[in-house]
Amino acid sequence: MSLLTTVVAGVAFGLALAAPPGPMNAIIAEESVLRSWSAGFRAGLGAATADAVFFVLALLGVVAFVESLPTLRGAMVGVGGCLMLYFAYGAARGARSTFRPTSGEAPILEESKGFRKAFALALTNPYQILFWLTVGVGLLEPGELDVLATLPVVGSDLAGTFVVATGSPALIGGFFAGIGLWITGFPAALVAAERRMERLAPLVAAGSALVLAAFGVGFLYDAATTLVL
Repeated sequence: MSLLTTVVAGVAFGLALAAPPGPMNAIIAEESVLRSWSAGFRAGLGAATADAVFFVLALLGVVAFVESLPTLRGAMVGVGGCLMLYFAYGAARGARSTFRPTSGEAPILEESKGFRKAFALALTNPYQILFWLTVGVGLLEPGELDVLATLPVVGSDLAGTFVVATGSPALIGGFFAGIGLWITGFPAALVAAERRMERLAPLVAAGSALVLAAFGVGFLYDAATTLVL
């Protein structure tokens, strides 16, 4: 088991958490194409900061405590749903604006609040809470994980090929490095694409509004069923 293998596994876990489509990436996309790469990066940094908070809370056992109280969890999810609908409204308004002001024009977009938006949503995101209750806890507990041994058919032949040390600083460092790679590269890719296609900005903003609205409704439904039942 090498240090490099453990770091690579941590990067893969970080990318697996950060890359899937969802409300966080919707905000990063909106901030990137409506404002700048730095605005998109700050939004991603807000989500990453929430993961750092969850990391500390998982170490202290607080995340598991919250999940054991359905009423508290339902209230948090409900707040997250309301925030997503509010941010969806803002994204829809942004879809009607141009990407950046042309030379001589005054900016028409309000100051970026991406960090605060992403941070607030991430703290009330049940998917991130669930991640830190399952995969996150597994990453923190000292031990070894034989990643390829669990594969069907070929698992026995690959046993011992890709073993990582859980609970190690290398794995945790790689994990947050993977998140860092995503929140740096994703906004850069969006801005580069926008420079080749000016119409991308309102399309991404409109798509972000739809994603946020869909997740917002889903979160409110989850909260309602949790609190009612």
